[in-house]
Amino acid sequence: MSSRSSISSGDCRRIGGATFGGILAEAWRDREEIARRCAAFDKELMADLEVVGGAKYARLCALAHRQCLAAHKLVADLDGTPLYFSKENFSNGCIATVDVTYPSAPFFLLLSPALLRAQRVPILQYASMPRWRWPYAPHDIGTYPLANGQVYGGGERTEAARMPVEECGNMLLLVAAMVEAQEDLDLAREYRGLLRKWAEYLLDKGYDPENQLCTDDFAGHLAHNCNLSLKAILAMGAYAKLWGRLGDDKEAKRFRAAAEKAAKRWVKDAATGDHYRLAFDRPESWSQKYNLVWDALLGLNLFPAKVAEAEVAHYRRIQSPLGLPLDSRRTYTKLDWTVWSAGLTDDRGDFEALVDPLFEWANTTPTRVPLTDWYETGDGKRVGFQARSVVGGMFIRMLYDAKRTAKWRNR
Repeated sequence: MSSRSSISSGDCRRIGGATFGGILAEAWRDREEIARRCAAFDKELMADLEVVGGAKYARLCALAHRQCLAAHKLVADLDGTPLYFSKENFSNGCIATVDVTYPSAPFFLLLSPALLRAQRVPILQYASMPRWRWPYAPHDIGTYPLANGQVYGGGERTEAARMPVEECGNMLLLVAAMVEAQEDLDLAREYRGLLRKWAEYLLDKGYDPENQLCTDDFAGHLAHNCNLSLKAILAMGAYAKLWGRLGDDKEAKRFRAAAEKAAKRWVKDAATGDHYRLAFDRPESWSQKYNLVWDALLGLNLFPAKVAEAEVAHYRRIQSPLGLPLDSRRTYTKLDWTVWSAGLTDDRGDFEALVDPLFEWANTTPTRVPLTDWYETGDGKRVGFQARSVVGGMFIRMLYDAKRTAKWRNR
């Protein structure tokens, strides 16, 4: 779509000079070749998924593939720039939700980093406008299909029900991951000031988050969230690495030092027995530390291996036959986060031990709906959400295999 100058509302029947009828005719003409290519794609992708995560994992990803793509809309900006908008299905219908893009990002980091960039651009553009008045990243940019301003919480009017640490961390981590995937610093350069502002916010507010929401907003507000603190620390580390690549060594060293200091403090403050807490002030609690994946995937190396090892060992002890609960407050779980947590040690045995129950759940759940990402680990019933793009997060296991990831990215 980058070659198109514009798509006018008055000529929606024609795209790039072709009519919809013409496009259908071309598809019918080329159907056998298209079917052959699709079959070859399916076979190769499934084979690679099975190698990195096992047959059960591959079949779960097959359920997620089409759903992840279908929950987006690809359009061209006036100058032809591709823009890719997610829809927050089965909740409030937000468009371009930052913490919906975050869990789905592994799918695009593997198969099309350009589409991840196309998701970042509208959010960065919006956050650069005078109408966004806050020092942290927005949650969304409207209600689908209108990208005309945040509607979640207090919208553009008040700071009610905001996710400041969550969204700042998401944006910094994904921009850094996108740069690693594409070897392209242009977007980081263009929005340098905005990214710096969000990094400074995390430096000030991220280590011990105030009483606020995170992406798991259905669980309610939580102060001193250890998993959210992890995200802030890793985002500062990612920012430091990004700024080093931009040639600002002073800024890079400042944030690297801050991230290292915070990581050492976190290991002490969050510890409780043989695992780590849900919140700093809740010693008998636990939670999935899915945000920790970026320490390995971005090569940050901020946390000692014992953190991931202790967490996953704890998960294996307490999970149910249908999956690992999200945290110690309730018995429900998130499908995407469990796959992230399963890969924290990069050990195949740990991974399959946590993913196999998800396969069992998918085969036995009494709720027959498009793939849900939020269900009860006791009876397997859907709690809420379905047909959401976040299930693209299950492709994260492939990102640990540098050779296969490079192969798919370079297509």
